[in-house]
Formats: sequence, structure tokens, C-alpha cells
Amino acid sequence: MTVLHTTFTLERTYPAAPERVFAAWSDPAAKARWFVPDGTHGLDFRVGGTETVDARGPDGTMLSVVSTYHDIVPDQRIVYSTTLSGGQALATVSVTTVELQEEGEGTRLVLTEQGTFLDGAEKPEWREQGTGDWLDRLGDALK
Repeated sequence: MTVLHTTFTLERTYPAAPERVFAAWSDPAAKARWFVPDGTHGLDFRVGGTETVDARGPDGTMLSVVSTYHDIVPDQRIVYSTTLSGGQALATVSVTTVELQEEGEGTRLVLTEQGTFLDGAEKPEWREQGTGDWLDRLGDALK
């Protein structure tokens, strides 16, 4: 039984106003296009609302992701907590903060995630890579 705690921060600059970047997070159809390439997605974007993703992992294991939104400041900040389970086993619990800052004619996004990784079911470097991948897909969606 192991527990590993990590924090990482990723930054991206997008050629879109903060309002447009925020809308890509808050609109269920828009977010599903860039956030969940395979699987099912549900989004109730409000404080106390949840987001769910059910998909298969690379090894075929069913993955279940459940996030709860705790703080939303339109066009500026989103804070949520997430659990990720593989099969019936809880793999990670995390808290994520997304900050949107106007930068020139675009937006600088700063995402910080604090994670608890349980029993080696997921590795921090996998999470950081996966998060970077979907931030890149967000950038493609905003072009």
C-alpha cells in the first residue's frame, strides 16, 4: 500500500479571449469535443456540479473519472476535485485550479494539480502527460 503526493503546473497561451477559453470549459458540447476523444462525458458546470467521464484505459480497464466543481469565477478561475478509478479500485484523488489571464489578444491558462496517487495504479508522469495532451487539444479546438 503506497501513497504518493505530487503537484505540477502546466501553462498554455491560446489565441482566444478568456471568455472563449472559459466557454470551451463550461459548455458541455464544446468540452466533450476536446476533453473526451473516446468514452462518455457528462458535465453539470456549476459550483457543486459534477463532471463524469467513463472510458477504457490503454489496457482495456474501465476508467471512471468524477469531478466536483468547488469554485467558478467566470472567465478567470475554475477549481475542482477529481477521483479516478480503474475498475473498482480508486487510483487518484486530486485538486485542480485553472486560471485564465488575458495576455495581449489571447489567454494564458495556468493549470495546477495537486494529486494523491494510490498503490501505483497511476503514475504522476502519466497524469501530467495526459493533462498536457488535453490542453493541447483545447488549443486545437480554439484555432
